Amino acid sequence: MHKPSSLLPLCALAGCALAQPLTLPIIRGIDYEGLVYISPAVANEIANIKIGEPLDVEQVNHSIIDFHRQGYFQDIWVSEENGILTFHFKEKPSIAAIEIEGYGIGTDKDAIAKEIGIKKGDVFDTYKLENVKKKITSILEAKGYYDTVIETETEEINERAIKLTILVNQGEEIIITKVHYRGAENLSASKIESVMLNREEDWLGWMWGFNDGKLHANELENDSRRVRDYYMRKGYLDAQVSPPLLSANFDSYTAEMSLDISEGNIYSVRDVSIEMDTAVIDEEELHDLLSLVPGKRFNIETVRKDIERMKEKIGDLGYAFARIDPQFDSDKDDATVSIRYKITTGNQAKIGDVIISGNTRTLDRVIRREIALSPGDLYQTSRIKISRNSLRQLGFFDKVEIDERRVDEETVDLLVSVSETHTGEVLFGIGYGSYDGILGNISLRERNVFGSGMTGGIYLDKSRRELSYRVDLYNPRVFDSRYSLATEVYRREYTTYDYTENSTGAAITVGRRFFDFVHATLGYSYVQTELTNFVGNLAEIYRPYFRDGLYSKSSIIPGLSYDSTDDYYFPRNGMSLSAFVEFAGVGGDEQFVKYYTRGAAYTNLDFLDDWDVIFRLKGRAGVISETGYLPINEKFYLGGMSTLRGYRSSSITPFDPNGVRIGGKYTASGSLEASFGLFETVQMRLTGFLDFGTIGQDGFGEINRYSTGLGIEWVSPLGPINFIFPYALNYKPGDKTSRFEFNMGTRF
Repeated sequence: MHKPSSLLPLCALAGCALAQPLTLPIIRGIDYEGLVYISPAVANEIANIKIGEPLDVEQVNHSIIDFHRQGYFQDIWVSEENGILTFHFKEKPSIAAIEIEGYGIGTDKDAIAKEIGIKKGDVFDTYKLENVKKKITSILEAKGYYDTVIETETEEINERAIKLTILVNQGEEIIITKVHYRGAENLSASKIESVMLNREEDWLGWMWGFNDGKLHANELENDSRRVRDYYMRKGYLDAQVSPPLLSANFDSYTAEMSLDISEGNIYSVRDVSIEMDTAVIDEEELHDLLSLVPGKRFNIETVRKDIERMKEKIGDLGYAFARIDPQFDSDKDDATVSIRYKITTGNQAKIGDVIISGNTRTLDRVIRREIALSPGDLYQTSRIKISRNSLRQLGFFDKVEIDERRVDEETVDLLVSVSETHTGEVLFGIGYGSYDGILGNISLRERNVFGSGMTGGIYLDKSRRELSYRVDLYNPRVFDSRYSLATEVYRREYTTYDYTENSTGAAITVGRRFFDFVHATLGYSYVQTELTNFVGNLAEIYRPYFRDGLYSKSSIIPGLSYDSTDDYYFPRNGMSLSAFVEFAGVGGDEQFVKYYTRGAAYTNLDFLDDWDVIFRLKGRAGVISETGYLPINEKFYLGGMSTLRGYRSSSITPFDPNGVRIGGKYTASGSLEASFGLFETVQMRLTGFLDFGTIGQDGFGEINRYSTGLGIEWVSPLGPINFIFPYALNYKPGDKTSRFEFNMGTRF
């Protein structure tokens, strides 16, 4: 509203009009004094006063009100002289600087200001300021802080600009000390609260990984939905869960929460049917995809996964807009349910555009080259899944989402949204053995150099027996093609049980990707090696197995790999296989052919309702064909975390008749692992393993060793940590065993 003082000149004009109606002046022109934010042309539209007509006091009054509604003015008044109508404006000052104290410490101030709805250059407005206070209060309450006090201060910089200071006295956190699950008889409180965001404070709530009990008021209603969904995953089709009831004590900032739960019965599946509006695929093919079949306990999560499998099957035929609606017909008397899937296929669709967002560092082309669909391609659901896994395997992103936006009946856009993670790594490991002493390694690696997708690293390994350095650079997509290029340079000094190996080398490898998961490589390696510092008189005993002084190896190494795993750090599903052949003797002194292969398979038993289990099967094997000079350091040895846990690194080997460790030309090792989730709220897993290894000079099976043990895998704030407690099962006299191994890494 405009101020009453603004109307005084108009009231005088109005009084004249009442006394002498015909003496009102004719408007010959309009002027604006003190106007900055609005141009005269726009001001004429707002005023809506016509030149050449008598002064209309009521219209002038409406004009003042309309100008005030623009939000730019503190005061407006109007004067008239000789038919010239002048609008006088006193504008509100603009915000030239913003200071926010007590909120968003360590965060970019401009980003915080934008979040709360204010920025530099805005017109200072008390109403807007009140909205800012409400916004901050709402944000803090969503984070669990209550009774926040917010004050503001203004400092005049000049007539048109001010500095605004927002003082935030952050409130207290409310801690949930007790949660009551009334009516929960068949499911434990710990199981129910595992799906909730608002949970009872743990005894060690202050420790990372445990629940601190902080209240998140904006998630209370969602918690009710999460609990009901959890019951439906356990077969309770009729389960009802009330919204959480909160009783808070603002003196102690504690609260108790309660949920009323009506569990109902556990339902089993009576029958399953599929109805399609258009027969684009044989129904039996879809039935073969279903996990929830007659006789099984009902599980709403399995229903969702069955729907996804059917949608993928139909989507691979180009039907991007296929809709599958599950309908449930339950019988309360015998606690059974019939499931009917109604499928509406729609039209086949093609890809319109691929739109990428969320990448502030990674170049668009690095992401785009991993997308297995291009504009104009026929839509295929499995190709989207492949694209998503390819982006995750890069290790550049915390989160990868590929959504679909319907353009028309036959076109769909792909919206690729990523959230970047830290791609630099400082990795280090530490251990101890009576032979090796303290073992340590550290590496500095960047997996996304300048956002280009290239990987570069510097590595250092140090122990009482080893000192090695390595520098490498890897470009997985040279000029965004399907070709890759890798280079490395290294220096290694390693003291074995009998001698010291000094080697310096370099390698270059060219690769090409075929299909979606296959990668072929061709590398060249050149290494110079010298064996020194033999223990005692072993130099003479080892004489048949090496040459004096420096000797060199020049080799060509073709290889082939396959990788369909679904995660960079901890795969839960998929398979990886690789194999290479090293042809040594392309120049240099060494002459042999080495065949080596390794692989791993992962499966997540997600069909088990109450178990989070991942099985891992890993294996490796190698054979060397001697075609000339084969030095002892090129042979195979077993032991250590990468081959056979429970035995020290490279300690398992064939011996010659003089008792000299000579390495093997045949080796194979493998492991079977079962990894169990320990907590539903903490990323910590318990792994049991069984390792097997064999090595021989003339064939497999000459020396066999087994080990077993337990490991703890923990995704900590410092990165992945592994504690290994191995036990050698069939060790022989003279074997060097290990009972504890440990490594960890941190990302930056």
